[in-house]
Amino acid sequence: MKYISAMLLLFFISMATRSQSLPDYFLDGKAVVMISAAPQARPSMDWKAIAEEIHPALVAAGGDPVAYYELEDVALSEEIQATYAQSFIKRQVKCIIILTRKTNAEIALTITPFTNNKAIISNSSDFSLQVAEIPSMSQRLEEVGKIIRSKNMLVVDVPEYLTPEGSSSSSQSRFLARNPLNLDVFKLGVPLSGSVGESGFLTMYRYDLLGKTAETIASEQMAEKRGMESILNANYPFQVAYLTEARTEAELIRDRIQFILMRVEGREADLMESMGLEVTDPAASTRIVVKYYIKFLVRNELYIGPVWDADPNWQKSLSQFLENLKIQ
Repeated sequence: MKYISAMLLLFFISMATRSQSLPDYFLDGKAVVMISAAPQARPSMDWKAIAEEIHPALVAAGGDPVAYYELEDVALSEEIQATYAQSFIKRQVKCIIILTRKTNAEIALTITPFTNNKAIISNSSDFSLQVAEIPSMSQRLEEVGKIIRSKNMLVVDVPEYLTPEGSSSSSQSRFLARNPLNLDVFKLGVPLSGSVGESGFLTMYRYDLLGKTAETIASEQMAEKRGMESILNANYPFQVAYLTEARTEAELIRDRIQFILMRVEGREADLMESMGLEVTDPAASTRIVVKYYIKFLVRNELYIGPVWDADPNWQKSLSQFLENLKIQ
């Protein structure tokens, strides 16, 4: 009976794998791999350890992964993401592979075409696979590789970790350490969780966000909106428009929303360096903080305020940022 059960399990695994064929651009073109790894997952593995583990399987499946990145580094801000996109264009990348290791150690694989713009990916994928652990993912990919023929030749044997030139410096000049003018004239758009535009699609593959249902996102939006409303009502005297779905910049400007309240979260030192600020506190290299800033859509300028006000607690960070908007 155990033998029959094992055979049935192998059959269903094979059918699940074959039901979704690998896309042509994976089998005939360069790919970059982005990894989001939950630090709470056990056994503990950082994103580079996952890259080392999965690279041979991606090659065996017929892919040509030319570079690996931590997803959180690429999606740190819209500006940095745009710089990575330009680097991918120069390298003639066709394929984006995303690996997400969740808190429970489950590993999800997504394969999607490179959009050739700052969005990097669209909101849909051509191939996805989720299994209980990384060795199972490697086995599944190797099985797929046995039944397909790849056009990728001379692929690298080990994963490479590359940083695009200017991934920080190219965006620094757009960050302004002062407050914007005319906040009293135009509305401030306030995106809620799940309402990210095209440039935020990558973020949805982060280990703490992937797989959330529409109901969960809607519930979190309502809770977040209540919290933000109380802080904004107490600290921001001008017009606010809450954004619950993705909208183009042209649509926002048409509705007199010229300012967007932006939020980034990451290692404090990484955020400061990306915004052109000097890092003086050693603890900033490990502390995870939330930083708010305002994007002026018409001139594509980014205002981080005259005082560094990031904090691990998002409510405190937002309150401090809004209070500092009063500084002339």
